[in-house]
Amino acid sequence: MAGVVVSGAQVSYISQDCEEIPEFLGRKYGHMAKRLDLSFNLLRSLEGLKTFSYLEELILDNNLLGNDLLLPRLPHLHTLTLNKNQITELESLLDHLAEVVPSLQYLSLLGNIACPNELVCKEKDEDDYQRYRYFVLHKLTNLKFLDTRKVTRREREEALVRGAFMKVVKPKDAK
Repeated sequence: MAGVVVSGAQVSYISQDCEEIPEFLGRKYGHMAKRLDLSFNLLRSLEGLKTFSYLEELILDNNLLGNDLLLPRLPHLHTLTLNKNQITELESLLDHLAEVVPSLQYLSLLGNIACPNELVCKEKDEDDYQRYRYFVLHKLTNLKFLDTRKVTRREREEALVRGAFMKVVKPKDAK
């Protein structure tokens, strides 16, 4: 199949301008893939992932995935990167991930509005980013690595105490 690169249990389908996961990928590789890289596409939906039931790593960077992102239950998934997509709402994403990827240990959301840092918005600073980290760790307690940094013991303790209060509240647009 043109565009597919397979190496052992790793499947890559990068820069193919696809808006959805092609059915042939799941049919041909879903039963054996442990790592799937679908970066640099035009994905708006993750329908078609349910056939990849053994996934441990899923790379979805540089797509068009938004707040309606729905993953199937992937019990073995420990690594998920969603960098540079169109995710703006953090809490609903984290609640969904807690439900469908219970083994998740590494998550990266850099380059999304939901991840407040200088990459996305010049008005955001390290304090905003740290509050985001506490909130994520409050929701996803098994994470060992978030974005570019290892989760520290102090962060985990702080997330237990204050994480629920670190939710980012967006002002309503004044009309």
